[in-house]
Amino acid sequence: MKDGTSTSMRKVAGASFIGALMEWYDFFLYGTAAALVLNKVFFPEIDPMVGVMAAFGSHAAGFLARPLGGLVFGHFGDKIGRKTILLITLLMMGGATFIIGLLPTYAMIGVWAPILLVALRLIQGFALGGEYGGASLLVIEHSPRNKRGFWASVLQSATPLGLLLAAGVFTLVTLLPEAQFLSWGWRIPFLISIILLGVGVFIRLNIEETPAFQEVKDTGKAVKMPIIELLKAYPKGILIAMGARLSETVGFNVFNVFVISYVGTHLGLSSNVALTGTLIASAIAVIASPLYGALSDRWGRKPVYLTGSMFTAVFAFPFFFMLNTESHTLIYLAVILGYVLGTTMMFSTQSVFFSEMFGTHVRYSGLSLVYQLSGILGGFTPLIATALLLNGGYAPVAIFLGGISLISVIATLLAKETYKQDIADQEEMNAIEQSTPYQKKINA
Repeated sequence: MKDGTSTSMRKVAGASFIGALMEWYDFFLYGTAAALVLNKVFFPEIDPMVGVMAAFGSHAAGFLARPLGGLVFGHFGDKIGRKTILLITLLMMGGATFIIGLLPTYAMIGVWAPILLVALRLIQGFALGGEYGGASLLVIEHSPRNKRGFWASVLQSATPLGLLLAAGVFTLVTLLPEAQFLSWGWRIPFLISIILLGVGVFIRLNIEETPAFQEVKDTGKAVKMPIIELLKAYPKGILIAMGARLSETVGFNVFNVFVISYVGTHLGLSSNVALTGTLIASAIAVIASPLYGALSDRWGRKPVYLTGSMFTAVFAFPFFFMLNTESHTLIYLAVILGYVLGTTMMFSTQSVFFSEMFGTHVRYSGLSLVYQLSGILGGFTPLIATALLLNGGYAPVAIFLGGISLISVIATLLAKETYKQDIADQEEMNAIEQSTPYQKKINA
């Protein structure tokens, strides 16, 4: 791609970043709340550990909705464009998060409280299913070839920053007396998301459609059913990308969500210990993410991604050894190492790596499908890890994390290097030629 000056790229990246920051803040906010408070105010009449599992189950519900959102919004994103879809997903996510902050608790309306909570979590997941692919492509398809990894990773840094904000705000409200925190303090992080929503909508209204999609639209190369064409043209790419993604999504939910419950409930330490580690790790990841992206532009996507997945596999047992010392310093270090050298190294290059595997005409669908389907396992990871912990201690959890990461190592080794090809080059046309008669007609 030869489009875009540095000024226009900063504008596009900024617009995507603000919206993504808001949506990731909202999504991570729920994960943090599930580990700290939702079991007490929405599932209060069951055993504490079972309550944690119930809260993590509601957390997982959002991940179940994400593939559906990816399919629906991916379809329309490939049909009508990236910008319109991103505004819709932003409004859905922000609205659902704000309403969670207003929900009556179990003590007020009984069983309807957790039902409404799960329903809003499903809306969050559905919205995020479309947000990730669209926000990523808005940046990637505007970027020059030799800086695609960097600009994509700048957007990816919105993820640890969203986690940082979510954990930071919750850290502050947990300083309230417990009665006040359980009564109204936990609502504050959800309610203030309305500010980010307003800013995100305003900024996204002032960006243009991506040049790559506009070219597809102007030349009549859009396909009628992007998801069908995707499955026919790129079956191998879908499987490889999904396999590569698993280590990142499972690792993230162990290092940043399950760890809060493990430290607070299993080890009996203050939840603020794990939260502090998450805050430090997230702050470092915001800076590290663009650095990893720049490295992927110089050395390739595979070496960077492979390093992250291999580290996560090797670090699975040492992570729990460090936690079990109950040393605050070692707990901080464990969370930092797992998140920064493991999941962040993968996540920072993930969107550009996977995007380059698919053609423009199905790229929104491809990126969304791969990311959200593989994310289901990540969403259930805190629940799975808690069940494993209850039945066998930390060792089965470490084996689970290490085994999943090995799958990602193998998938990454099978992937083709993509960093030197243009976003809409001849390789894409070749993929179309080898697929369906309809696609061959388009290409002709």
